[in-house]
Amino acid sequence: MPLALRLKEYARELGFDLVGIAAPDHLPHAAFYRDWLAAGFHGQMHYLSTERAVERRSDPRVILPECKAIVVVGVNYWFPSPPHPTSLEERGKGGEGVTGRIARYAWGADYHDVLPRKMSELVAFIESEVGHAVEHRIYTDTGPLLERDLAQRAGLGWIGKNTMLINPRIGSWTLLGEILLDLDLEPDAPFEADRCGSCTRCLDACPTDAILDGRILDARRCISYLTIELKGEMPEDLRSKVGDWVFGCDVCQEVCPWNSKIQTPKSKPQSATLALDELLAMTEEEFRERFGDTPLARPKRRGLMRNAAVVTGNQPAVIGRQSSDVDRQTED
Repeated sequence: MPLALRLKEYARELGFDLVGIAAPDHLPHAAFYRDWLAAGFHGQMHYLSTERAVERRSDPRVILPECKAIVVVGVNYWFPSPPHPTSLEERGKGGEGVTGRIARYAWGADYHDVLPRKMSELVAFIESEVGHAVEHRIYTDTGPLLERDLAQRAGLGWIGKNTMLINPRIGSWTLLGEILLDLDLEPDAPFEADRCGSCTRCLDACPTDAILDGRILDARRCISYLTIELKGEMPEDLRSKVGDWVFGCDVCQEVCPWNSKIQTPKSKPQSATLALDELLAMTEEEFRERFGDTPLARPKRRGLMRNAAVVTGNQPAVIGRQSSDVDRQTED
């Protein structure tokens, strides 16, 4: 059996739902990426726009000159939504019992810790098969790669109108990882088909109109950006549109028809919502203890408390909550 097939078989044994191999050629979306940056759609994510970062994203061999193949893996992270209170009675009075929603990818363990360990096991398997150490680099949303571009090139799916990678079998609830290898492997055929068709559900459903025609995301308006990446105050005109999302957003994936038939989840999620009154009362030490090793640590305590204040202000059960009150809680 060729090495490419053996490593794919072992990757599935490790729990990866998708695995493919891409050539490390110059990426076709590099020019699109430069135009996206020039338009300012990346907002405050300045780490995306440095010349070094752009160069490395345009050509993986800038990262690893010896690179001959890139193994791209994907893990489905979908969980069914637990019951979420919507009525005033269920949410409580005066702010007590008010909860905020968390994007699905953050319901369990941090994938930045889980996926690299599995990919390291895959590298060890490859090295045992070839009988020597292999120069490599491992990334999972942790380095300068156009991940979805590589995944499409590796045959794992197409980039949908919501800018997410969509696989026809498991939809878009997918975390991606890449292994750059100094090893000749037969690349897979790219996924050429565009199966979004005339559907515009993701564009129509986005609360902040962040998804534009042409598969363009204006991150400055995206709820995930506003609640995770944005530093400082949230734009006042977007606060009400954030709704009850305290960390991230899943709306464009929830409405996607390709996500309507997802397989049974592998495990039970740890947490899908946060009690906002508890969050707003947390000390820095309590925050680190509870969220320090989870994705929710990304916006830091100040950012998550800002989100909690905004979401609390969006609840109809909180009578008389004014924007000035929200600003005051954020400053605290």
